[in-house]
Amino acid sequence: MTKNHSHFQLLPEWAPQAAVMLTWPHKNTDWVSNLATVEPVFKQIVREISLREQVVIICQNNTHREHIQRLLDSAEIIEKCIFCYADSNDVWARDHGPITVSDSSSLKMLDFQFNGWGDKYAFDLDNAINQQMAADGLFSAEYEAVPFILEGGSIETDGKGTLLTTEHCLLSPKRNPQFSIETLTSQLKTYLGTDNILWLKHGQLSGDDTDGHIDTLARFCNETTIAYCSCKPTDEHYNELKAMEDELKTMKNSHGNTYQLIDLPLPDPVYDDDGKRLPATYANFLIINQAVLVPVYNDPQDQPVLDKLSSVFTDRQVIGINCLPIIEQYGSLHCLTMQLPLGVLA
Repeated sequence: MTKNHSHFQLLPEWAPQAAVMLTWPHKNTDWVSNLATVEPVFKQIVREISLREQVVIICQNNTHREHIQRLLDSAEIIEKCIFCYADSNDVWARDHGPITVSDSSSLKMLDFQFNGWGDKYAFDLDNAINQQMAADGLFSAEYEAVPFILEGGSIETDGKGTLLTTEHCLLSPKRNPQFSIETLTSQLKTYLGTDNILWLKHGQLSGDDTDGHIDTLARFCNETTIAYCSCKPTDEHYNELKAMEDELKTMKNSHGNTYQLIDLPLPDPVYDDDGKRLPATYANFLIINQAVLVPVYNDPQDQPVLDKLSSVFTDRQVIGINCLPIIEQYGSLHCLTMQLPLGVLA
């Protein structure tokens, strides 16, 4: 292990951003039959981001880029987009995108390995995207490939040295079987500069195929507040989410203080055509400059949740984006995106 990691620390999502990265769906992905309903959601996300910062769009080639530009249909929006050519297996930039750490004077883009959430799906193309962006000269920050598996959706930070994650995901045998929890903890501390790791034992959503990513369950809104999923006692998730809530109540930051907790009730169950429950969660929001983009599901809970988040994010506009088409593939808005902090782009 090199010494130069020691002062680098994972940046929180609310740190000022240069851009947000999206990997655009195409006909060689699982989205082929849903493109007509999914691309308008991508367009809306790009529109909201472009009003506040740049958008890095990963597309297959020139033809794909031209298709996306026609769809965006606005010179102002396209002007804010940086297109990077790389083929992809899927769209989940949160899990294959670079993770940014910072010390007092510089930024570093960490390219952890991605293996399709523990070898569940093809991942070779997605795992090469960050390298392609670096080769294209997209980053001004130092780029470093890291030799173990970690997905952006599996970690949350309060920006003050505390990392929140789930045992179910990070300790899954299909990710880093060579690491004990002690080794993994030490690696996370080394690369992400965390001195305090909070491991949730509970919390798992039906239909989630990531083994319990934290970004579907509990999220830092700022350095003192965590928003988390809750549900009615009649919901199949009740015992797990109640146990998770009990864990969160006792968790402390690196100064020994507990967090303020904000519960986000799950929407009513959403099912796919085969009757399988989909992991619809409001916790999968994205914090950007001046705004928070929140997945909504055409549900009675949508507005109350937006109001609740508005009371936490008082300095940002809280905007709902209908993500029903996105959860058809078991992810939501945060899973689609990866923020690129100010200072990382060339």
